[in-house]
Amino acid sequence: MSTYAIRKIIHVDMDAFYASVEQRDNPDLRGKPVAVGGAAARGVVAAASYEARKFGVHSAMPSVTAARKCPDLIFVRPRFEVYKAVSQQIREIFAEYTPLIEPLSLDEAYLDVTENLKDMPIATEIALEIRQKIKAVTGLNASAGISYNKFLAKMASDLNKPNGQAVITPRNGPAFVEQLPVKKFHGVGPATAEKMHRLGIHTGGDLKTKSLPFLTDHFGKSGPYFYCIARGIDNRQVKPDRVRKSIGSEDTFAADISDLGAAKAELALLVAKIWAYCGARNMTAKTVTVKVKYSDFQQITRSRTQTLCFVNEAEVLGISESLLETVYPFRKGVRLLGVTLSSLSEEATETSAQLPLFM
Repeated sequence: MSTYAIRKIIHVDMDAFYASVEQRDNPDLRGKPVAVGGAAARGVVAAASYEARKFGVHSAMPSVTAARKCPDLIFVRPRFEVYKAVSQQIREIFAEYTPLIEPLSLDEAYLDVTENLKDMPIATEIALEIRQKIKAVTGLNASAGISYNKFLAKMASDLNKPNGQAVITPRNGPAFVEQLPVKKFHGVGPATAEKMHRLGIHTGGDLKTKSLPFLTDHFGKSGPYFYCIARGIDNRQVKPDRVRKSIGSEDTFAADISDLGAAKAELALLVAKIWAYCGARNMTAKTVTVKVKYSDFQQITRSRTQTLCFVNEAEVLGISESLLETVYPFRKGVRLLGVTLSSLSEEATETSAQLPLFM
């Protein structure tokens, strides 16, 4: 049996994390449609409760659009210092079971429980116990996916959301991937999915019919990854101590942006996500890069490096905005914005309680 088939990987994903924390701490919000973000004309939704999602509200959606879809939507300012503290509580629960924990963000992580600290042989039972402990300690619901590799564990965690879990076994893994639309693949963004569709690739089964040279020719270094996951293969290890060269976040917009104010609002949300991630790991950086992709898929980047590390979110946002201003007026509509921090350093950071976007 190959190595990947005997590993036991759990992907834990908190349900509507930011919004659920707000509903937990404010009983008046429970059972109501809540959006964490700014209600201003140029505000953006950072997270939406499940009650709000029923109306089509989702993260990265302009606040005006969200309010139009759900007139009773309640906007709440984000409290990243609280989300960070809750995330640490959850991490401590994970550590009771395994030292192999790879956080992806404040609200999700991979765990390798092939060999675990509790000597529990069944990964589904470990996932259930972890979810029950998270509920008992934090009052929040978590979903989980269990499988023999990271890709399928990530896919499985979405199957029974919210407050559920699912397992994808080595026996049914390849068949599961074959029927899955490529737009739902973790690691396949809107632009890549669109390119795959143009090539006649709509499902994992379609992807599986393509040769490795074909995928490498069309998707470069991602080609071998797509070739393997189409067959249910993902040999990436859960790496708790991986050395990161950069931390970034980006969003592709439903409609192109041409207004500088709207672009800055989106930029603020990206910076907030990245700085929260850094704050949870006591990391900072010296370089910030802003990426702009236009409607014709051409992209440009602008970077700035300073001698001393960034000390707070406001500083990163200010530099990011000034970099964005250097390419305004935009030569075409903007379909994607991204922010990346590099030249990373493990130093204490401040986590801003309020974001310029939401003031």
